[in-house]
Amino acid sequence: MDSHALQDDTLDITLRPQRLSDYIGQTALKANLEVFIGAAKHRQETLDHVLLYGPPGLGKTTLAHIIAHEMGGNIKTVTGPSLERTGDLAAILTSLEPGDVLFIDEIHRLPSVVEEVLYGAMEDFHLSVLINREGTSRTLNLDLPPFTLIGATTRAGDLSSPLRARFGITEKFDFYAQEDIEKIILRTAKVLQTPIETHAVTSLALRSRGTPRIANRLYRRIRDFAHYQKAEAISNAITEEGLTALKVDALGLDDVDVRYLLGLIDRFKGGPVGLEALASAIGEEIMNLEDVYEPYLLQIGLINRTPRGRVATEKAYKHLKRSYQGQLF
Repeated sequence: MDSHALQDDTLDITLRPQRLSDYIGQTALKANLEVFIGAAKHRQETLDHVLLYGPPGLGKTTLAHIIAHEMGGNIKTVTGPSLERTGDLAAILTSLEPGDVLFIDEIHRLPSVVEEVLYGAMEDFHLSVLINREGTSRTLNLDLPPFTLIGATTRAGDLSSPLRARFGITEKFDFYAQEDIEKIILRTAKVLQTPIETHAVTSLALRSRGTPRIANRLYRRIRDFAHYQKAEAISNAITEEGLTALKVDALGLDDVDVRYLLGLIDRFKGGPVGLEALASAIGEEIMNLEDVYEPYLLQIGLINRTPRGRVATEKAYKHLKRSYQGQLF
């Protein structure tokens, strides 16, 4: 990872709110969690296991840290693919203290053998691991301290039914409203001590795809343009100049979005076309398109998913100024 990426990761941590009351957006989800956390604390119990799902960049990791903070426990963070063997999971589970939070990102990518060991740990805080050594095998049984597992995924449908059933709390993240993105940008500007004009906030929010991570990333890059010009504040003129340089259009579409839509319209005549064929045509990974790009394109009505494949809508033709059924835009 280069120094620029490391700096951005450090800033992401700095920008995270610490308490539920400071968390902007996801109002219904936040209200539910406030009840569940408050009730668990009243009973002096650990919070039930939590599954958070939705497109990337909407705040699942941030919320996991807030839950741990609100419950007064420490948080240990791992990713599903990193837990390759049952021993990897056992080492983490046995290191937990009562009331701790184990956060597993990309939980849909847990190996099945590891997932099966997790069942007992989630149900009754009991760990059973088969150990093979020198040609013999034995089962190691351990009692675990009460803990809360928080799983995050962009692909809830890929979770097995037994794993999904063991989560007592399941919450979906939605794209953020523009006013919430504007609040997040203003908070970021305050934390990073570079003021931004009102019109510039609106311009950034409109291009942020309803996603806090994108809003914060765009703010940091526009801040670079402002500092390069030795400006004390981020103006709307600097914002528009920066967004043009970054190839982010009026709907927040970047180069990959545009290539996706142009491939769909120009090469496949608007569809329907299978995602695999489309991904191959534009040189992008299927999973990246499906998880990162398509949710927003669907949300704003530029594409439709049909049983026969992806289809570009009239709005997509209009946005890209392409002829739609003989109609010129």
